[in-house]
Amino acid sequence: MLKGDIEAQRGLSNMSNVTRETTEEIDKVHEVEGEIREFVRRDITSLRRNAETDSDLVANNISSLLQRVAGTSVQEIDRLVAELQSLRETLSTEGERVAREIARYATLSQSAMQSTKIIGESIAHWGKGRSYKISE
Repeated sequence: MLKGDIEAQRGLSNMSNVTRETTEEIDKVHEVEGEIREFVRRDITSLRRNAETDSDLVANNISSLLQRVAGTSVQEIDRLVAELQSLRETLSTEGERVAREIARYATLSQSAMQSTKIIGESIAHWGKGRSYKISE
């Protein structure tokens, strides 16, 4: 064998080694790419599930928040209604008391007028029988 032939064989052998190494590297790259694709698929699926779960969670949180806000508002309205009913009862009671006081005042006023009339008549009756001298 000639020196050139030996070098050619070595070159071919080296090339076949390079080709084999390149093929192995390409296979490894494809394997890693496949693993990356699978990881991304799992991650996207997980994200989609999380998005659905998150939307359910958000809906539940909004519902809970609305119930708390509505509950607070309803409690406030109930408290105000109870307070207004209490005020209504107080006004009704005070109205009845004022009506009684007015009736009592009217009765007292009428009695005072009758007493004044009787006293006036009595004084007029006593004055008719006596004559008074007015000093000047």
